[in-house]
Amino acid sequence: MTATTDEKLATAADVSLALTSDSKPALSKEEQLRLIRVNLAEILNPEIIEKVIDEGRHPRIYWGTATTGRPHCGYFVPAMKIGQLLAAGCHVTILLADIHGFLDNLKAPIELVNYRATYYKFCVTEILKAVGVPTDKLEFVLGSSFQKSPEYVMDVYKLCSVVSEHDAKKAGAEVVKQSDNAPLSGLLYPILQVLDEEYLKVDAQFGGVDQRKLFAAAKDWLPRLGYRERAHLMNPMVPGLQGSKMSSSDPDSKIDLLDAPEVVTKKIKKAEAAPKVAEGNGLLAFTEFVLLPAASLSGTGEFIVERERDGLEPLVYKDGAQMKSDYENDILSPQLLKPAITKALNGLLAPIQAAFQASKEWQEITLKAYPPEEKKKKEKKVKNKGSRYPGGGAPPRTGRRLWRSRLPHNRRVGVAAGVPVLESLVGSFHCSLAPLGGRGNTLSAFREHALVWERAW
Repeated sequence: MTATTDEKLATAADVSLALTSDSKPALSKEEQLRLIRVNLAEILNPEIIEKVIDEGRHPRIYWGTATTGRPHCGYFVPAMKIGQLLAAGCHVTILLADIHGFLDNLKAPIELVNYRATYYKFCVTEILKAVGVPTDKLEFVLGSSFQKSPEYVMDVYKLCSVVSEHDAKKAGAEVVKQSDNAPLSGLLYPILQVLDEEYLKVDAQFGGVDQRKLFAAAKDWLPRLGYRERAHLMNPMVPGLQGSKMSSSDPDSKIDLLDAPEVVTKKIKKAEAAPKVAEGNGLLAFTEFVLLPAASLSGTGEFIVERERDGLEPLVYKDGAQMKSDYENDILSPQLLKPAITKALNGLLAPIQAAFQASKEWQEITLKAYPPEEKKKKEKKVKNKGSRYPGGGAPPRTGRRLWRSRLPHNRRVGVAAGVPVLESLVGSFHCSLAPLGGRGNTLSAFREHALVWERAW
């Protein structure tokens, strides 16, 4: 199921509604479903969510993140959706998938996995606080806390016996790092993620549209072990600053949560944003899926673009559709949009960075999770300076070897064209000489070198 235009829109009042945790949700079914569907690209098995609500239960949903590279501003996208799910009365579990991070082509070295999981918990918690999401309604679970249990491991073996290599590779194609001669761990990655739905006892899993193949595999694989199907919620992937997917491994495509304001300003200023082109525009997408929902959670629901330099009234947006329309019609230009995004984003990052500066534990875990890379010392190449005679330090070349004649020391020897060469020098030519000028004989080559020797002496 793909979300309709109406379902993508939610008012500030809808999103900032108070939650009731243990009692039956105060919202109507329609209001809950609207908040669950808002800003989603697609939902698989939506009837599962509807059935749970009809039963008067809070839908249990989990979002997992592999603890690999440092979290960046792209994490605001799922954070906004998590806030909307909580507002809809859902119980949300955040899985810190430490083992997945190791399985994904060894992105997270095993000795750093635990440190990175702790770092992720700090970051995700502060991201949610920055956008006004109450973290007391969340549950954090470390993947290795249950993925090493005998029951779980046995289910991994069972699933391995009924899933082909082709299907496992296809399921993880958009999620697991692909490479030539990839390790087997990449095939285990989707198998573990599918089983997590059962062991976390959830009704649905939430993730990006890049995980669609994996979600489709989960619908097929879980019933093979006698487990029930789950629903799957997918948010759009927000393009990075340079047009590609925002990624931790590409520093030019993302903004780190701890980037200083001047660094944020510089990166946004350099971001790709073609005038009048809304499709694939990372800045517009970030505004639509992060800054506008953040404004809704804070209660204002407005994204403001100043136009003081032009002597005009500011542009005020409450939804992404109007903003895209203005951008395509050149009412909203990149020159106007970038400063507005910079101001709003630095406002979101400020409390996160303040929390980091106030927490010695967070600072210490950062150094352990992401130790500074040691700069490799450049190996000095030994230069071939030769010797006092030209070419003396050069390696021998292929050809015939000249021999020393048994003549008195320093006796002159005529080699060719009346050119005299000292016999002592002739004796030093134990290297090979290639024929020159196509004349094809060793004496002609020796004559050429003899001329050089005489000039040198």
